[in-house]
Amino acid sequence: MSDIESLTALHEWACPVDCGTTMLAGIHYNLFLGSLYDHAPHERRGLRDYAPLQRTGTFLCTELAHGNSAAELETTAVYDPLAECFDLHTPNPGARKFMPNTSPIGGPKTALVAARLIVDGADEGVFLFLTPLSDEAGPLPGVEIQRLPERMGSPIDHCLTGFDHVRLPRHALLESDHGRILPDGSFAGDVERRRRFLYSIGRVTEGKLCMSATSLGGTRAALAIAIRYAHVRHTSGLTRGVGGSVPLFAYRSHHARLLDALATVYAATLLHRTAVRRWAAHSAHDRGQAENLVAISKGWITWQCRDVLIECRERCGAQGLFLVNGLADFLTGSELPITAEGDNLPIWLKAAGKMLLSEPLPPPPPAPAPLLTSPRFLRHLMVCLERIWDRRARAALARCADPHPLSRWNAATNPALELVAAHAQRLAGDALINAADDIVSDAAGQDLLHLLHRVFAVRRISPHSGSLMAAGHLSAEQVEQLPIVLDEAVAQLAPYALLLVDAFAIPEEILDRYPIAIFSEKSTQSAPGAPLTELSGHG
Repeated sequence: MSDIESLTALHEWACPVDCGTTMLAGIHYNLFLGSLYDHAPHERRGLRDYAPLQRTGTFLCTELAHGNSAAELETTAVYDPLAECFDLHTPNPGARKFMPNTSPIGGPKTALVAARLIVDGADEGVFLFLTPLSDEAGPLPGVEIQRLPERMGSPIDHCLTGFDHVRLPRHALLESDHGRILPDGSFAGDVERRRRFLYSIGRVTEGKLCMSATSLGGTRAALAIAIRYAHVRHTSGLTRGVGGSVPLFAYRSHHARLLDALATVYAATLLHRTAVRRWAAHSAHDRGQAENLVAISKGWITWQCRDVLIECRERCGAQGLFLVNGLADFLTGSELPITAEGDNLPIWLKAAGKMLLSEPLPPPPPAPAPLLTSPRFLRHLMVCLERIWDRRARAALARCADPHPLSRWNAATNPALELVAAHAQRLAGDALINAADDIVSDAAGQDLLHLLHRVFAVRRISPHSGSLMAAGHLSAEQVEQLPIVLDEAVAQLAPYALLLVDAFAIPEEILDRYPIAIFSEKSTQSAPGAPLTELSGHG
């Protein structure tokens, strides 16, 4: 639980096998066990049942009436100093916990429940409480569980969960320096009351990294499927007569989109590695900066993964719609990480606010040689784009004559979100460049990473070329050259597409589960024309 690199790797590599199981693992190992380990003393709580999954752990924070406003949740835990126990209660229907996996399916379950700690009539803020939910016979007394309707994506037993004056022992409270109950029954805490909520749910930051890893694992598998299928699925070539068929991948209209997706996935994967390493090495001094990087990366990565998955599904045509081929499951499964552990839009808005409250970004450094094939110059343009949106967001804030905070924020919201997007894609581009710099002894590998970076950067610079030209960072001639540079980079990258997806190191036994991903001499001859019933047999 304390090894974030191993924890995120678990999510990244498990998702291609089963996305739903991966989500449940994130709840059990990160949110539940991780929170227990982060709050002392955990030794007396008897964790031996959770490691072998004799009891499954879950995490109850969000309420039906409080999603992104979870800090205002209404569930209470009133402390009784004479009995040395808590009374956990759901005061109204809107305070029921929304979407935890709390049904009796899968055996006995225990939850960490976020609730307001009430001591001597005073609200001391939100804490976590270790709460048994069920045993082999079903829900325990006072625990009310209502199954929610089936949702899209992998089946998980999401429920509404409430508590009717459930009594919990003294050691159920997860306490630490942010707050604790003293032997005399009084409360003491070193952290301001409202911020105790953030300390209690601190594992959500690791959860953002886990959700990003889940998206990346499924997206890399889907991209491998789509690119392999594009090499074995033949269609008519631009020649007359018999034998004029060519693989789908031979067409620029087909492979350019997949190579754009490939460049994005490489950049997103390397950005994720950067965020994981930064979080693993953070200190109390730079925790806020590390959390901001994790939040921004999570939003960008999971949104990009969904876009790539849509592209992969479309490039596989009707075959991409069949569940047996995997793409539909990966696509619907991509929606949950976008919302889980902090909905993407609110966490980006929070990041945008932090960026606007900090000092303005300094002017970009002098431009390197203005070559559109140079990774350093392309990086310079992405830095300039970030500065442009920083200036625009601050100008929008300053222009608003209405003194009301909401009006001022609304005036700056759109350019502020563009600033976060420009910042995220610049960081992703940097991760690609840094990866290339790390393999100077491998000239061929470095060239491929630079080509991926060129495709990635030019794709993102092109929609803003007018702004860059207006600011003097691009000439009119360079703007005209951008689509040519991109097309040439795609042409150079195309022969290496299979090599680049092979580098994902997805085991063949996983890819062999999906008929359209089977890549062999036999599949080259039979798969394109095989009926679905025959293909389904491979699943």
